Amino acid sequence: MAPKDLLPAVADTTRKPDVTAAGAVVFRKDNGGEVLLVHRPKYDDWAWPKGKQEPGEHITTTAVREVLEETGVEIRLSRPLPRQLYGISGGRTKTVQYWIGQVIGDPDTSSYPVNEEIDELGWFGFDKARQLLTYADDVAQLDRVAMRHKRTSTLIIVRHARATKRGTWKGDDDERPLTAVGRLQARSLIPVLSAFGVTRVVSSDSLRCLRTLSPYARDHVLGIDAVPGINEVDATRVTIATTVRGLLESRENAVLCSHRPVLPKVFDLLGITEEPLSPGEIIVCHHRKRHVLSTERYLVR
Repeated sequence: MAPKDLLPAVADTTRKPDVTAAGAVVFRKDNGGEVLLVHRPKYDDWAWPKGKQEPGEHITTTAVREVLEETGVEIRLSRPLPRQLYGISGGRTKTVQYWIGQVIGDPDTSSYPVNEEIDELGWFGFDKARQLLTYADDVAQLDRVAMRHKRTSTLIIVRHARATKRGTWKGDDDERPLTAVGRLQARSLIPVLSAFGVTRVVSSDSLRCLRTLSPYARDHVLGIDAVPGINEVDATRVTIATTVRGLLESRENAVLCSHRPVLPKVFDLLGITEEPLSPGEIIVCHHRKRHVLSTERYLVR
């Protein structure tokens, strides 16, 4: 018989998976600046609203949904904050992704039905919040928000979803349609763009780009600005710059869909460096006064 230390390792099939969660530090300008905290009776702690990611749910959607469920306040996501990583029971790891949250609509929490999970909540000034917060990591997030709370706008750059291959398409290249996978990617963009509160939709006039954004535009009853100057044939540095600068100068949260050969010029104008995007992949740019302050990258499936 082989010695014990030479026997092959046996996987622990009883171990539960690690946990992924998301939430937001929700900020408003009232009374010199306030943040939204919740009290959880199970742990007797004051913390940021957050919760576990559901199967198949994009992490950005998790953050928006959990804030709404735990506070009754609807938000859009602004700049990302550092992830929190810590151990939990069973030797597992929990990762929590946070963003700064900006309120959409009514910030009132007085009618929220308190329950077994959340028995107290409210808006608190920074000094009071610092006293209430139970965990040092949450206080560190508060300090970051205190330095970064000025409003930013969001510009999301999308490479069009997966399209029919050029070699198998007999018509005009501009009319190449999305594949079944591409159509699924286009629908999967809806909750992600919603999480960032996109209200302006800009696209190359090629069909594959228009079809990438059309599910979101229909869902939110928005028009699509079809721009020839950002398609593969007509794009020049001047036409790309005109489109990108116009979006940066606007405070409106926007999405721009274009093609792999065009995107490096877009990134150069934004002052960011990115590897080539896969079909359906996005870069989320948070900008202020025409300067990109932070970015996020996601492959939407």
